[in-house]
Amino acid sequence: MAAALLENLTREQYIYLVKLVEQAKCYEEMVKFMEKLLIGSTSPGVLELTVEEWNLLSVAYKNMIGSLRSTWRIVSSIEQKEECQKNNEHVVLVKDYRSKVEAKLSTVCARILGILDSHLIPSASSGESKVFYLKMKEDYHQYLAEFKVGDERKSAAEDTMLAYKATQDIALVDLALMHPIRLGMALNFSVFYYEILNSLEKACGMAKQKIFWDICVKVLGGIDDATHFQDSLLHNLLASNDIVWEKNTSPLKSLSKPLNFFSIIFC
Repeated sequence: MAAALLENLTREQYIYLVKLVEQAKCYEEMVKFMEKLLIGSTSPGVLELTVEEWNLLSVAYKNMIGSLRSTWRIVSSIEQKEECQKNNEHVVLVKDYRSKVEAKLSTVCARILGILDSHLIPSASSGESKVFYLKMKEDYHQYLAEFKVGDERKSAAEDTMLAYKATQDIALVDLALMHPIRLGMALNFSVFYYEILNSLEKACGMAKQKIFWDICVKVLGGIDDATHFQDSLLHNLLASNDIVWEKNTSPLKSLSKPLNFFSIIFC
C-alpha cells in the first residue's frame, strides 16, 4: 500500500520527496524519485526541468556515484598493497569485490547517460540548460574512463572529448565567461587531461589559461555578485590543481619567466 502511494504523484510531490530523502542522505532513493519525475514529466517538446530540479538531479547522482568512486579508489589502493606484499589469496578477494563495484559504477553511469540522451538534452531549450546537461554527459563518460581498461577506456575517453567539445561550442556562445558552469568545465577537463590522458602539460596549460582569463575579467569588473562565491571556489580549485601538478613535473618552457596575463589574453 505504501509503495503504491509513491507512484503517479504530481511533479510537486516528487520534488518534495526528493528534498525529503536528500535531508536523510538517502541518495539512491533521491535518484529513484528524480527518475520517476523525469519519465512522467520530461520528454522532447514538454516543459524542461527548472534550475532547482536539474540541480537536484545532479546532487542525487553526484552523491551516489561519488560514494562508489571513493569505494573504488580505496579498494584499488588496497589491491595494489596486497599485490606488493604478494598476498595472492587476498588479491583474488579484493579483485572480485572491485569488479562488483565497477559493475555498479557502470550501471549508474549508464542510467544517467541514458536519461540525458533520451530526455534531458533533447528537451533543453536554453543554452544554459543544454550546457549543464552536456557537462553532465561529459562528467559521467569521464567517470567510466577512470576505471575502464583497454578499448572500453579508450571509448569512454573519446566520448568524454566529444561531449566536452559539444559543451564548449554552446558555452562559448551562450554563457558568460565567468559563468560557474564554464569554470566547472575548465576544472573537470583539466583533470581529465591529467588523470585519464596522462597529459600533465596540457592539464597545467588549461588550468593556467582559465585562471588568467578569470583574473582579467575580475580586473575589468566583468563579474557580478551572484556568481562571485561559486566562482571563487572553482577558481581556487583550478589554482590548487595547477600548483600540485607543477610540483610533479619539471618547469614548462613557457613558464620559465613570469607571465603577463594581459599579454596572454590579448595577444
